[in-house]
Amino acid sequence: MLSRRSILKASLIATAIVVSPALAETAPSFDAKAFADAQKAGKPILVAIHASWCPTCKAQAPILSELRADPKFKDLVYFVIDFDSQKDLVNRFGARMQSTLIVFKGAKEEGRSVGDTDRASIYALVGSRVDLRAGRQVGLTGGAP
Repeated sequence: MLSRRSILKASLIATAIVVSPALAETAPSFDAKAFADAQKAGKPILVAIHASWCPTCKAQAPILSELRADPKFKDLVYFVIDFDSQKDLVNRFGARMQSTLIVFKGAKEEGRSVGDTDRASIYALVGSRVDLRAGRQVGLTGGAP
């Protein structure tokens, strides 16, 4: 007979198998040239520091996929940095932990969060700092006109 622990382990493994490949297939790895080009163009950018073994990162993955599919965020440039294999980039961005989300508007960092798995606050992190449709910053210096 299967114990609850065995069923829980099997469920976690199955979730990891399903979610991790989905993130890997749809999330572009960090590309320094593309990042620099997006910064120079003043585009909104989201950088996710991800680890395949991280349960928080796995919880963020469907939220980030949903966000990227939302027409409101169509101009958002998205990159993923692997916490384990891209330590130079992790350090460059000053991330101390996996599951770090960093939002830029052009060259300026506008916000970051660590360990957040709440859909509303992730959307707020990206959406309230940068008006993606109009290309204007809001919420930091008195808001949009």
